[in-house]
Amino acid sequence: MLITEPHLETPDDFYEALIDAHRELAAVQSHELNAKLVLLLANHIGELAVLKQALSAARASTLASAGGSAVAPLSEASRA
Repeated sequence: MLITEPHLETPDDFYEALIDAHRELAAVQSHELNAKLVLLLANHIGELAVLKQALSAARASTLASAGGSAVAPLSEASRA
């Protein structure tokens, strides 16, 4: 089961470490770091059902925060 309640011992320290990891990276390197981090953490979790819950929750949150923005979905933007 996906834990969605605050669970980090020191969330501010993690956030600082995450920002530091991205410091001085080009945008493409930052995206690569995020992808590698996701894959490493997915491997650590190891349960497909939990990972699918996380993907669904992250996508729903992203769509909700977009609030009707004019940004086209990737599939549409890639055809332009």
